[in-house]
Amino acid sequence: MEVSSLPISASLRAKLISGGYTSISSLFSVSHSDVARDLKISENQALEILRVASQRRGSERSNGTSSIVNGAQSAWEMLNEEKLLGRITTSCSELDDILGGGISCKEVTEIGGVPGIGKTQLGIQLAVNVQIPMDYGGLQGKAVYIDTEGSFMVERALQIAEACLEDMREYHGFLKRDLQACQVNMQPKDFLENIFYFRVCSYTEQIAVVNYLEKFISEHKDVKVVIIDSITFHFRQDFDDMALRTRLLGGMALKLMKLAKKFTLAVILLNQVTTKYTEGQYQLTLALGDSWSHACTNRVILYWNGIERYAYIDKSPSVRSAAAAYSVTGRGIRSSVSNCKRVKMM
Repeated sequence: MEVSSLPISASLRAKLISGGYTSISSLFSVSHSDVARDLKISENQALEILRVASQRRGSERSNGTSSIVNGAQSAWEMLNEEKLLGRITTSCSELDDILGGGISCKEVTEIGGVPGIGKTQLGIQLAVNVQIPMDYGGLQGKAVYIDTEGSFMVERALQIAEACLEDMREYHGFLKRDLQACQVNMQPKDFLENIFYFRVCSYTEQIAVVNYLEKFISEHKDVKVVIIDSITFHFRQDFDDMALRTRLLGGMALKLMKLAKKFTLAVILLNQVTTKYTEGQYQLTLALGDSWSHACTNRVILYWNGIERYAYIDKSPSVRSAAAAYSVTGRGIRSSVSNCKRVKMM
């Protein structure tokens, strides 16, 4: 259960969330002194919070709602489920190929790279492509876009939506299928109406929105992708307490993984880069440290190879490490103009 359900003052609930205590269970492994120190409140207030949390847990148990064991699932069932999972095309066939067909649902995918490499462009492309109708190989879903940097461009989303419709018409012409319904029912503005946009300006707002997502998606069950652009921005500044940052990020990662599984959707986390001193020299690496790399199912690194953009599968349980070239064009993400062969990243 969430701490937002505790019958305490709104200011104390806000301090709990800001301090990384987003679930009631997170309060049972700490002392009242720890809570008082982390939240900068009196020990009496901390004791009262723990007492209320304990009462709430007891109430849940007495009502028989605390069970978390729902029975085992066989590996065969899991395999068949995975075969049926939808994927979101990136609009670059070579990138789709190394991803196993596109961005997978029920998984958290981190995409990182240097400024200007096309992270936001790819995020907007996925927010549009998730809406492609099932008749055309899409998920016919909607998107949640959480913008922490102010980099989302609605004009760019409109351009990509227009190009997506043109691609669908071209696909229709190739297969000689009836696209009349699509032509009537889908317009560029429909794509924009199906992107739910959240602008967050602090790490506390970011945590609050992530906590709110489960309720929001329960009310909008056709959401099939959640994009955070970027996961990093508010956690790279104003943090002297690295333990607190780690706890906040860990709690947020767990919630996002739970959302992906529960609602069979894709979670896309766009990340920035930083420098790391390794073997006597500084190297570029994705931000938030080594421990954060375990928070995602898949990790894709975008990088420059000369004048071309490449995407490299750095981590995935289901596809091998490989790289593919891609381009950022006026129509969105597309295959590179050169021969997009797979390469090994040095």
